[in-house]
Amino acid sequence: MSCNKPEQKKGVDYIIRATGADHQVRIFAATTREMVDYARQIHHTSPVATAALGRLLTAGAMMGSMQKGEDDLITLQIKCSGPMKGLTVTADGKARVKGYVENPMVMLPPNKAGKLDVGGALDMGVLSVIKDMGLKEPYMGQTHLVSGEIAEDLTYYFATSEQVNSSVALGVLMEKDNTVKRAGGFILQLMPFATEEVVEKLEKNIGILPSVTTMLEEGNTPEDIIRRVLDGMNVEIMDKVPTSFECNCSKERVEKAIISIGREEIQSMIDDGQPIEVNCHFCNSHYIFTLDDLKKILKKL
Repeated sequence: MSCNKPEQKKGVDYIIRATGADHQVRIFAATTREMVDYARQIHHTSPVATAALGRLLTAGAMMGSMQKGEDDLITLQIKCSGPMKGLTVTADGKARVKGYVENPMVMLPPNKAGKLDVGGALDMGVLSVIKDMGLKEPYMGQTHLVSGEIAEDLTYYFATSEQVNSSVALGVLMEKDNTVKRAGGFILQLMPFATEEVVEKLEKNIGILPSVTTMLEEGNTPEDIIRRVLDGMNVEIMDKVPTSFECNCSKERVEKAIISIGREEIQSMIDDGQPIEVNCHFCNSHYIFTLDDLKKILKKL
C-alpha cells in the first residue's frame, strides 16, 4: 500500500450546530480548510476541481452531521456533462467525509466574475443524495443541477426533494500557489412553523451577507458566521463537531471485495502470473496483492 500521504491537521476543521429565533431555524456552519487542502494533495486536483470538490466535501460534512445515527451514511453524487464529468462525496454521522472528482485535472479560464468557473466545469447534470440509515433500502433523492455552483443546487434539492426551505452557502478560496487558503460554508433551514417576520429578517440578513470565503478571510469563525446570518435573533449554539477527511479503506476491506468476485475470476488473476493493484477512488491508496496473496484468498474460499 502507498503510505506517503500528506498529513492532515486534525481538530482544526469543525462544524457548529445551532438554532435561532426560538428554534424556528436551524443552522450549520463549518470551516474546512484542512480537509479541502488534504483532498487537493491526495487527488492532485486543479484549482477549479479543488473548488468543486471542496464545496461538496463541506456540504457533505454538514449534511453528515445532520444524521441521527453516527453510523448513518450520506452520499452526494453529481453526474454532469461538463469536463469535470462528476464528483462523489460520502460522510457519516460523525462528519467524517471523503470524496473524489472524476476528472481532477480539468482546467478552465475564470468565469465572467473572475472566479473559478465551477458551474462551467460541471455544466448540466444531476445531483443525487443517497441516505443509508441501516434500513433495507437507502433513501435517494434526485434533482437536476440549476447552476452547477453546488450551493444553489443543494438549496434546490432541499426545497424539491425534502420540502425544506433552506439557504446553502459554500466557498473555497485558493492561494496563488494553488493551495487552499480558506474553505467553509453554512446551511440554514426553516422549521415548518417559522413566522413570516423571521423569514423576512433572514432574507434581509442573507441579502447583505458577504461570501463565505470573505467572512472567513475577515477572521470570522463558524460561530461568528451564524451570528451574522441570524443577526437580530436569539441564537443557541447546540454543539461543536470536529470534521475531517477520513477514508475507511484497508487491505482487509479490499480483500473482501476480491473474494466477492468469485473463484473463477481470482483463479484467472493467478493464471495471469502478475500481482494486481487495487486503487481506492476516495483516498488514492494503492493496494498490491501478490500471487501468494491471491492464492491465500482462493484457499479461504
